Amino acid sequence: MDLDHLLTSLLALPRESEWVEFKHNNDAPEEIGEYVSALANSAALHGKEGGYLVWGVEDVTQRIVGTTAPPGSGRSATSR
Repeated sequence: MDLDHLLTSLLALPRESEWVEFKHNNDAPEEIGEYVSALANSAALHGKEGGYLVWGVEDVTQRIVGTTAPPGSGRSATSR
């Protein structure tokens, strides 16, 4: 899968949808888990191959802004 092409196609959508969500710096494991579950279910209901949760993009403007949420280092529920 060409990730550049995928990102370009997701950013070409008029806005977020039931199966696409843009986030800037969300690193809360509980919220991420809920988003993943909801996006997967919504994608299936809309006949999509999968849902997408994209970090580093503002949700309203769909402008690429980067993120400070490093992959794989989300906070654990016990570290709060």
